[in-house]
Amino acid sequence: METIRYSLDQGIATVTFDEPGSAVNTMKPQWQQDMVALAEQLSADAPQLRGVLLTSAKTTFFAGAQLKGVLQLTAADAAPGFVGLEKMKQAFRRIECMGKPVVSLINGAALGGGWEVALIGHARFCLDNPKIQLGLPEVSLGLIPGATGITKMTRLLGLMGAQPYLMEGKLFNPHKALELGLIQGLAQDAQALHAMGLAFIEANPQAIQAWDRKDYKMPGGTPANPKIAQALTVMPAMMFNKAHGLYPAAQAILEAMVEGAQVDYDTATRIESRKLAKLMVGQTTKNMTTAFFFNMNAIKAGKSRPAGIAPWKPSKVGVLGAGMMGAGIAYANAARGIATVLRDVTLEKAQAGHDYSRKLTDKQVSQGRMDAAKQAALLGLIQPTADVADMAGCDLIIEAVFENRELKAQVTREAEAVMAAGGTFASNTSTLPITGLAQASARPAKFVGIHFFSPVDKMKLVEIIRGQETDDESVARAYDYVMAIGKTPIVVNDSRGFFTSRVFGTFVMEGAAMLDEGLPAPLIEQAGLAAGMPVGPLAVLDETSLSLSVHVLDQTRADFAAEGQTYSASRGELLVEKMVKTLGRSGRAAGGGYYDYPVGAKKHLWSGLKQFAKPLTQDPLAVMQELKDRLLYRQAIETARCMAENVLTSTHDANIGSIFAIGFPAWTGGAMQFIYSEGVEHFTQRSAELAARYGEGFALSDAVKAVIEKHRPA
Repeated sequence: METIRYSLDQGIATVTFDEPGSAVNTMKPQWQQDMVALAEQLSADAPQLRGVLLTSAKTTFFAGAQLKGVLQLTAADAAPGFVGLEKMKQAFRRIECMGKPVVSLINGAALGGGWEVALIGHARFCLDNPKIQLGLPEVSLGLIPGATGITKMTRLLGLMGAQPYLMEGKLFNPHKALELGLIQGLAQDAQALHAMGLAFIEANPQAIQAWDRKDYKMPGGTPANPKIAQALTVMPAMMFNKAHGLYPAAQAILEAMVEGAQVDYDTATRIESRKLAKLMVGQTTKNMTTAFFFNMNAIKAGKSRPAGIAPWKPSKVGVLGAGMMGAGIAYANAARGIATVLRDVTLEKAQAGHDYSRKLTDKQVSQGRMDAAKQAALLGLIQPTADVADMAGCDLIIEAVFENRELKAQVTREAEAVMAAGGTFASNTSTLPITGLAQASARPAKFVGIHFFSPVDKMKLVEIIRGQETDDESVARAYDYVMAIGKTPIVVNDSRGFFTSRVFGTFVMEGAAMLDEGLPAPLIEQAGLAAGMPVGPLAVLDETSLSLSVHVLDQTRADFAAEGQTYSASRGELLVEKMVKTLGRSGRAAGGGYYDYPVGAKKHLWSGLKQFAKPLTQDPLAVMQELKDRLLYRQAIETARCMAENVLTSTHDANIGSIFAIGFPAWTGGAMQFIYSEGVEHFTQRSAELAARYGEGFALSDAVKAVIEKHRPA
């Protein structure tokens, strides 16, 4: 066996997973063969066996399946894939049905297939380390736990109890696993872990799995239970309402859980295999695996971080502006133990920003997720002030004031004067070019964009913008800072709107253009949801403020005029300008925009939008598909333009940035992956059709076509 070490001593078989040349253990083809050989070896040694210990030679227990091969699968691979899954699970079954106790000793993370390997054991013991992650996150990759995970977790926790850990991919630490009964004990060190395994073997000489016992009953009941049946009746409708049928993995998991709960164990695991074999060759799986595994790992590995720069973490951060954004940044810093000075024009405003963190932590305390001492320590890390002198010693200062070039220049000059020697200055601007803002800096090489998204405490992505003079050290420091506060950084080059705001603008303005064309507002909003966007374009524009969009439009016109040019506003931009300047509808914060917001009642589309509507003369289903294509293609094309203009330099930044900052549908794998999943030839043809009908926003230049081809996956 190449990936497994086997030893037998005084009746105890120790199975050590140890994949050669790898930092982790994976379900590579050789390991699957080795598991068949292991089952044979254990069966041969059964007469002298007292028990089996499943262990790992790595710092983690088991990492799960190898995913690279998934990207190359075709429909023809489904049938042999099913056979391979069944063969592997037969080996699992032989090991756990020998009549000898099998114990999994979990020394580190066991995720996906790794947790399914741990579930082979009749008992599981784990090191007492809250940082260890356990669970089945396959659904987040468009896959399902098809190596007994669905069947076993459902039988261990019940249909309702297992749902968040299977259908949502919710992870858990060892303490939660102990609470759920998924592990049987926690050990302080490897020696104690080993002793626990031996003790279980001695106490349970004829251990069998819970579901193999004659008196086994599924926790909470089977689908025949009236309460369970009632919950299952509404669950598919709830899923469709939330996901619009775009995520087949969650649907497949639910089906496998319910179908499997009504049959014997072996049939249930076969149902799992069939569903996984079908799912793993699908395009959605390829898309999500590309984004959430390969692209995300590239970012975590620092692929976009300038090389050769020493790791860095700020000792003290200054935040200029204590509004919602600045207050959110201060909280993000303090939550990760970074001292922060929060400055505004008055102490009262700065204190209000400090109180934002108090409100967030009050909620955590009330829910038992934080104690009073930790809350006090966190709040103590944020110093509210109106005095710029208090920012002395800050080695990173982030400006988060209103989107006004003159105001930003003023606070930049004031704060840089007291910043620590060698410090880095950052702007949180969402649209204004960093190169222009850096003109107010005494050290433009140390001026960088760090663009957070609102609300900061919930939004994971941060866009780092390199200005024309920003040096590698400043970009690397910004990258390290974003990682230090537990968020995901992408790196882009300077441009008006950068990447995220620029592409987001195409989504909302395409929605506004549709309205101006006379399309019904409800249909526009539903098209956004049906495509997989979190909310419709009109709703999200209301939330971000129509008046802010008009302010950006005015600033853009002024900037163009200063350069002796005339800015040509799009149809959508002109409609938004009319909403604000003529109709007085500035967005939710101003009392209403595309929607009305009655007190104590659900928001609804403003009746005044009917003035734009024209009779619908085409098949509504055909119109819906056209609208979905427009919303997705427009964003994907603009992303490709960012690649062609060197605003973006990698597909991993493009895909992860589009999903986590803009809300581009996760099922697509991100804006660039969407192009490849559509097929480059089809995408090119469809873009030309849309350009002919709706304008140059859909046109693919030769440069854009070239960059799409350049980054086409092999």
